[in-house]
Amino acid sequence: AMTQGLYLDAKKCYQQALQMNPDAQTAAAAQERLGQANVKLIFSPLLTADAIQYEVQPGDTLARIAKKHATTVELLRASNPVRGDLIRVGEKLKVNQARFNVLVDKSQNLLTLKSGEEVVKVYRCSSGVRGITPTGTYKIVNRMVDPVWKGIVAPGDPENPLGTRWLGFDLPQYGIHGTNQPETIAQPV
Repeated sequence: AMTQGLYLDAKKCYQQALQMNPDAQTAAAAQERLGQANVKLIFSPLLTADAIQYEVQPGDTLARIAKKHATTVELLRASNPVRGDLIRVGEKLKVNQARFNVLVDKSQNLLTLKSGEEVVKVYRCSSGVRGITPTGTYKIVNRMVDPVWKGIVAPGDPENPLGTRWLGFDLPQYGIHGTNQPETIAQPV
């Protein structure tokens, strides 16, 4: 089903496989593939239980639609065959209404992306060395592509330890970020 682009069917198959109480290795493989199917569904025009079809009205822009539905312009673009900001009156767009959250388990160095109570995908991640990663509940307040690191390393520089992405928390100077050292993922660094 995945190779044929039938992501909803693939999702159901992987969910059924997990419900059959497989051994740990099979369960891990099914969970990984379920995550891949979920991500494909989010970034496709296929309607899911947490998405609606919205018909573009006169005066609409992607920014207005995103604000009205508490989503982002980036997700609207990624989920629809939209080029740039061009949309047309009467065009039908998928609007994902899921409320995503992230749970980071420092003890296992895992990041779980959730939509409500449903696990969307699990990623390996790193936490701070010597336990410096704070615990608590935080809100992502900014997103950056090619962030500057400490005002020293320029955006896009391969030496940037933040990698190419930054999700900043409402706790200043803390966030989730990429890395320029992928071999350190799943370790406290």
